[in-house]
Amino acid sequence: MGDNGADKVLVERVQQGDKSAFDVLVLKYQHRIIKLVARYVRDPHDAMDVAQEAFLKAYRALPNFRGDSAFYTWLYRIAINTAKNYLVTLSRRPNEVDTGGDDNDFDLEEQQHDTATPEHLLLTEEIKSTILAAIEDLPEDLRTAINLREVEGLSYEEIAQAMECPIGTVRSRIFRARDAIDRRLRPLLE
Repeated sequence: MGDNGADKVLVERVQQGDKSAFDVLVLKYQHRIIKLVARYVRDPHDAMDVAQEAFLKAYRALPNFRGDSAFYTWLYRIAINTAKNYLVTLSRRPNEVDTGGDDNDFDLEEQQHDTATPEHLLLTEEIKSTILAAIEDLPEDLRTAINLREVEGLSYEEIAQAMECPIGTVRSRIFRARDAIDRRLRPLLE
């Protein structure tokens, strides 16, 4: 039984009143959802709160889950919408501004060996910041598609379900996102 089959069984158990089955789903997906939310909500504590809120919303909505899409795809949409709603609420608060924080999601220095040259470290850091800036500058639909593919590792079919669009549109968005990132990186790599 694959992931989707196991999730379906767990969802059915939750729908029949087995709360411990939902705990299994939370344990299975909590790290992916927190990581996903953290791409929108920069503060780690807030990201965890938003992820928890997304799971609560999913739990409350689970009786209405029909299984038209995979459970994770459905949960993914809830998490994205919860993160976006949080950002809207945050932007309306006076004296609180989301500065975007440090984009240390991909801390490449930790992965470098001590033998790396300063020039290599500088170039690596410059490439990292260029990629992150290029992704941030993408229109939201392209940014979401490339993150789903490259960070979440979803298939084109799963991305099409999550974004509620045809697979051809997903392929086009990912191509355009990669092209935009490539154009920003090309001067560094030449």
